[in-house]
Amino acid sequence: MSGSAPFQSKWFDENSETSIIAEQARKLDSFLIAVADGQVDTHELEAQEQRLIDLMREVEPQLPPALHAKVTELLCELTAYDMMQVLNLMQETRPKTVFHG
Repeated sequence: MSGSAPFQSKWFDENSETSIIAEQARKLDSFLIAVADGQVDTHELEAQEQRLIDLMREVEPQLPPALHAKVTELLCELTAYDMMQVLNLMQETRPKTVFHG
């Protein structure tokens, strides 16, 4: 799936009622290329940020005010969820023992 390819229109799996946005994101060419070496460098992160900003600039003016407010809320909730997931993963992988030297 390329950055400009059409996405599946649904945002969640109707059977499990779980989000499939992350699943779709993991199929993006830009994501696959960035993580291929097991690392995401500053250049790759900046390029992803620019793709995001470009899409936001394209879509935002097309939204009527009420929908703009809802999409803004959705983006904020999605971002909060992503950050919480990263923090949780970091906490879960942190060593459980304390070094006594």
